[in-house]
Amino acid sequence: MEREKRAHIVAIPYPSQGHINPMLQFCKRLVSKGLKTTLAITTFISNSMKPVSDAVGIDIISDGCDDAGFLQADSVPDYLNRFQVAGSKTLADLIERYKNSDSPVDCVIYDSFMPWALDVAKSHGLFAGCFFTQACAVNYVYYCAHHGILQLPVTSPPVRIPGLPALELRDMPSFIYVHGSYPAYFELVLHQFLNVEKADCVFVNSFYKLEAQVVDTMSKMSPVIPIGPTVPSLYLDNRVKNDSEYGINLYHMDPTKSIDWLNTKPEGSVIYVAFGSMASVDQKQMEELAWGFKNTNTYFLWVVRDSELPKLPENFLGDDDKALIVNWSPQLKVLASKAVGCFFTHGGWNSTIEALSLGVPMVAMPQWTDQTMNAKLIVDVWKVGKRVRVGEDGVVSRGEIEGCVREVLEGKEMKENAMKWSHLAKEAVSEGGTSDKVIDEFVSTLTTSSLSHV
Repeated sequence: MEREKRAHIVAIPYPSQGHINPMLQFCKRLVSKGLKTTLAITTFISNSMKPVSDAVGIDIISDGCDDAGFLQADSVPDYLNRFQVAGSKTLADLIERYKNSDSPVDCVIYDSFMPWALDVAKSHGLFAGCFFTQACAVNYVYYCAHHGILQLPVTSPPVRIPGLPALELRDMPSFIYVHGSYPAYFELVLHQFLNVEKADCVFVNSFYKLEAQVVDTMSKMSPVIPIGPTVPSLYLDNRVKNDSEYGINLYHMDPTKSIDWLNTKPEGSVIYVAFGSMASVDQKQMEELAWGFKNTNTYFLWVVRDSELPKLPENFLGDDDKALIVNWSPQLKVLASKAVGCFFTHGGWNSTIEALSLGVPMVAMPQWTDQTMNAKLIVDVWKVGKRVRVGEDGVVSRGEIEGCVREVLEGKEMKENAMKWSHLAKEAVSEGGTSDKVIDEFVSTLTTSSLSHV
C-alpha cells in the first residue's frame, strides 16, 4: 500500500543562534503535526556546529562565506549581499534537487531578514511563509517606519501608534531612538517588509494573548499569525516527542555545574544573570554589575564569557559561596529551577519569551536593537519586571542594579504576573490553544495543496 504523501517544508533561518533556535522549534512542532521539514542552514554553520536532529532534516545552502561565516565578509552590507546572491542560487539548487525525489518541496518558510528567499520560492511555484523571530510589537514599529506611518527621525515623543502603549524614545528599537545608528542593520529590519504581502502566511514568534492588541491592529494592514512560544515542548505542553532542548547550539558546554549548584539553593533565592551570545559591556559597567549583585547579599549565577572575565574586579568573589560564575549555562533548565527568583537579562526576545513561558520575573538591561522595546513591554505591558536606569555617564550604577534586583525578588505582583503569562504560554500551544489552532489550519491548508499537486 502506497504511503500517504507528507507535505515537505524547507525552513531557512538567518544564520545566528537567536534565529536558528525558534525556526528549528517551529519545524519540530510541524513534524509533530505530520509534516516533513528540512532546516536549511549555511555551510559555515553546518561545519562549525555539525547539527543533528532526530525529527528535522538538515540540509545546506551557502551564504557566500563558507569558510568563516559573517567574519569572512568585509562589512555588514557585504555579508548581506553575498548571502542574497549565494543563498538565492543554492536555495534554488536545493529545491531543484528535491524535485525528483520522494519528497519534493511544497513550501519554503524563510526568516523575515531574507526577503529574497520569497522570490526564489515563488519563482518555483511554491507556497511561502515568512517567519518573524522578534515580538509582534517590534515588527509593527518597523512596519510603520518602512511605510512612513512613523516619521523618522522622531522629533516629538512620546510616539503614539495604535495597538501600542505611548513610547518614549528610550522605549523604541535602538535603530530608531539613536537615528542613523547601524544603518545596514536598520535597512535589514525595514526590508523585512519589501515583498511580505506576496507571502502566503506571515508567522510571528509570539502568542496571541501576550500581544493581542498589536496583533489585531497590525493584522488589519498586514495579517500576522502568532505560533509561539517556540520554546522546547517539555517546558510547555510536552506533546512534541523528545523535545527537551533546542538541539542546535553554537556553544557546547557541560550543564551540570550550574544545575547542581542551583539544586542546593532555597526556592526563589537566586539571581540568574545572562546577557545573550552577542552582548558585551565595558569594564566600568562590569564592575558596577559585580558589586551590585554582591551587595544584594543573595545568591547569583552569572554567565560571563571567557573574553569578558578580565573585566571583573580583582578578587571580587574571594571565598564567597553565594556566587557562581560560569562561561555558559543551560538557560532553559536554569529558568525552570525553583531556586531562580529573578532573571537579570539584556532583554533579547528569546530570553524574554523563555522567562515569560517559565514564570520568571526579570530585570532588563537592554543594549540595542529590539531589546529596548522588549524592556518597555516587560515593565509596562506585561508587568513582570524592572528596567534599570542608565546614569548620565552611560553606566548603570551598582545602587540601581541592587535596588531593581531587590524589588523583583521581594515583589509578589511581578511573580504573580509572570506565572499568569506562563500559564497562558502553555495554554497557547496546548490542544485547542490559539497557536495550536492556527498551526493546525496551516498544516491542513498545506497538506490539501500538496496532495492536489500529486
